[in-house]
Amino acid sequence: MMARFKAWLERFMAGRYGGDAFGSFLCAASLACMVLGLFLWDILYYVGFGLLGYSYYRMMSRKLDKRRAENAWYLEQRGAFLRWLAPYRQRFALRKTYRYFACPHCRQTLRLPRGRGKVSITCPKCGTQFIKKS
Repeated sequence: MMARFKAWLERFMAGRYGGDAFGSFLCAASLACMVLGLFLWDILYYVGFGLLGYSYYRMMSRKLDKRRAENAWYLEQRGAFLRWLAPYRQRFALRKTYRYFACPHCRQTLRLPRGRGKVSITCPKCGTQFIKKS
């Protein structure tokens, strides 16, 4: 019985797109929207169902070129977001060891070890000197 169902499912999915990174993101976003919709706004619950429906539509689609293009666009956007987020993640990871300051003149981010007391800081970019407590 199980072998027949498996064979039927393989025949059914032949030539269809299946899952990818964008589909996984859509499923996770739909779950988040549905959970938030239960507690906050009802509209989020329906948005979650819409995202889940679109995710299943993409999985069952036979338009492989369009789905690959959508996934490539998603991966490009995700990569750009992760590159933008990387310095903030590093800064958060090192928050107990270093203090971060912005130069008052050029807004360059500067990093100093914690616990050095009041120090005179010279910006390497513009040469402005200012005093801060590390």
